[in-house]
Parts: sequence; C-alpha cells; structure tokens
Amino acid sequence: MGRQSLFREFFTFIRQEKKWWMIPLIVVLLLVGGLIIFAQSSALAPFIYPLF
Repeated sequence: MGRQSLFREFFTFIRQEKKWWMIPLIVVLLLVGGLIIFAQSSALAPFIYPLF
C-alpha cells in the first residue's frame, strides 16, 4: 500500500466505518478555522469577533 494523502485516508475511513455524520462536522470546523484566520488579517475583525 502506497502513501496516501490525509484527505484520501480520512475519506477511506469514513466510507469503511460508515461514519457519514463526521463530514458536516469537519466542514464546519474548517469554515470556522478559515473565518478565524481571515479575521486576524482583516479590517473587518471588530465586526466578526462579536459572532464568537
């Protein structure tokens, strides 16, 4: 078995273990992480921080 990317390995795990409920959880975590990174380098930061 060759080296797989993290995404491919994660998707294989979800498919084998039938853990489909994890996909929306990971997507939401990635979106929140992206929003936090965006908020740190943006002039909109004072308007985004009240959301948390």
